[in-house]
Amino acid sequence: MTNPADHRSGNRKKHESRNPIQRALIDNFHARAAHLIRRARPRSILDLGCGEGFAISAMLDAGVDASFTGIDLSADAIDFARSRLGDRATLEVADARDLAADGRRFDMVMMLEVLEHIPEPQTILPIVERLTRQHVLFSVPWEPFFCGLNLARGKNVRRLGNDPEHVNHWTRTGFVHFVGRRFRVLDTPMAFPWAMVLAERLSVPDSDLRK
Repeated sequence: MTNPADHRSGNRKKHESRNPIQRALIDNFHARAAHLIRRARPRSILDLGCGEGFAISAMLDAGVDASFTGIDLSADAIDFARSRLGDRATLEVADARDLAADGRRFDMVMMLEVLEHIPEPQTILPIVERLTRQHVLFSVPWEPFFCGLNLARGKNVRRLGNDPEHVNHWTRTGFVHFVGRRFRVLDTPMAFPWAMVLAERLSVPDSDLRK
């Protein structure tokens, strides 16, 4: 049953859960992400839609050697992230479109558990492409299993397990195809119940060619 006095975001509730099964799934998710980042070896990483900074914290704790910048539209989420991460990451209340317009660029852009929240998600991919020099790391809930697990534990029953904030739904294969329309897919590790994709730009940015 939902506690009406609990004003934490869904992201915070998920990462602060004491359910041992949920903790194991999240830990595996973070381990898969850290492995892919180490494989790509980026020096700078933008966490687009970083929320309260749980993914950045997990990557740093896993020994990922990169400078992290996290942006989110929620000032409350960024404030919470700053209280947890301190000076281990640069955290900003910002819109990705503004960063792209300013010419900001990072070796890798990661969007973990973000695209399912964005109407017309295909419109964000060109922005991500402008922000990354090479790699991208994406993840979304793997349907129908994600909703099925919610139903099994009595969450969002009236919505058949669907989170009210999720406006997009992908199968694992469907998400790989979605990413592959804009990027070259490199790896799709098993991160159940999430679909995760490591990919890279199809071409080198002009600005990098001139260096």
